[in-house]
Amino acid sequence: MADLPWSSAAIQLSEKIALRQVGLRLRPPFPAYLAGLPLPLAPNRLAAMGPLRVLWLGPDEWLVVVPEEASADLPTRLARALARRRAAISDLSSSRTIIEIGGAAARDLLAAGCGLDLHPRVFVPGQCAQTLLARVPVIVDQLDAAPHYRVLVRRSYRSWLVDWLIDAAGGLAPTQR
Repeated sequence: MADLPWSSAAIQLSEKIALRQVGLRLRPPFPAYLAGLPLPLAPNRLAAMGPLRVLWLGPDEWLVVVPEEASADLPTRLARALARRRAAISDLSSSRTIIEIGGAAARDLLAAGCGLDLHPRVFVPGQCAQTLLARVPVIVDQLDAAPHYRVLVRRSYRSWLVDWLIDAAGGLAPTQR
């Protein structure tokens, strides 16, 4: 079992542990902003405000990813805003971990195990998608054009996926630790 952070000449892998993940399900109509959070209304898009990211996961489902220090009142704010609506709020922080993948070969690494078209004309910053990476269900969030990605994966798959990423990265460039 490999540990993170890990890097090679073309790939950097790290784990983001101080991020809170809050799931939101909401019946229509959907507001553009909810409790001060922007809601992306287009499929596979995200809305960002500073370090806060709201990912569209489905027609009535979003995932809010925010640094823990900025999220203390988030569930309370959301609960108040949704008090008279059919909605569900779930803290999902303990169910998934977040792996960041960066470097010149980051796109190639993801493409080696994922069916998404990651070409820069197709998958750009501001997009996210649920897919399989090395046969593991993940959420891919492109942070910037460098390219730099976040992969959100269930904790039970974390070790296996990290080992796969390191093994696949080893084929892309000489490994340095």
